[in-house]
Amino acid sequence: MKTIRSALLWFSGIICFFFFFLIVALGLIMSDGRTIYPAVRVLARIQLLSMGLRLRVHGYDCFDPRRSYLIMGNHESMFDVFVIPAALPMHAVGIEADYHFSLPLWGYLTRKWGNIPISRENRVRAIRALDGATRVLGAGTSIVVLPEGHRTLNGQVGPFKKGPFHLALAAGADILPFAVSGLYEYRSKEGWLLSPQTAHVTFGAPIPYESYKDNAVDDILRRVHREVVALKDDRSRIA
Repeated sequence: MKTIRSALLWFSGIICFFFFFLIVALGLIMSDGRTIYPAVRVLARIQLLSMGLRLRVHGYDCFDPRRSYLIMGNHESMFDVFVIPAALPMHAVGIEADYHFSLPLWGYLTRKWGNIPISRENRVRAIRALDGATRVLGAGTSIVVLPEGHRTLNGQVGPFKKGPFHLALAAGADILPFAVSGLYEYRSKEGWLLSPQTAHVTFGAPIPYESYKDNAVDDILRRVHREVVALKDDRSRIA
């Protein structure tokens, strides 16, 4: 029964994603990410529902959506790509491998969305990307970073990489922590079976730049990691 249900949900999701991608692509060709973002939020929620996922968001009262943040949280699932825009009340961009920007169509669309290219091989170009991210934050656009760098293997928040915290210091950014829960239980990295349920996104209070500007990168990393783990654990206990 679960196999049949999962197959139907995947089929429904693929059909929905086709229309999702088509609408977003046309929107980006005619406009930009900030303009179409309200529509993207609605489409992302529809995509989640088409695959048996309800979304609950907590902590909107913790932060001001009119400000820009370096937004950091855990990476639970491939479905984070829908959950995060569905949950965020303001337009945000990501940092993406630079070779993606040379791909046909995708490179054009990710550039129109506003994502920032970063090189994993060339240190000079990587530093240039940090400068670009600083300008984006200064212009009032938030940036989403998932410091684990990959999806969880066991449902727990994994170790964070240092790069995003170098960016936080260089940009003088306030950090907005969040935690996703429920997606690992919905579909683990290894399997394909889906378990319809409610996913939760919980935002914490922003961590002001002034409160960590004199700290070492490792100390900032540990502070944000503790906050994300606490947000996830608190929501799991309530659920």
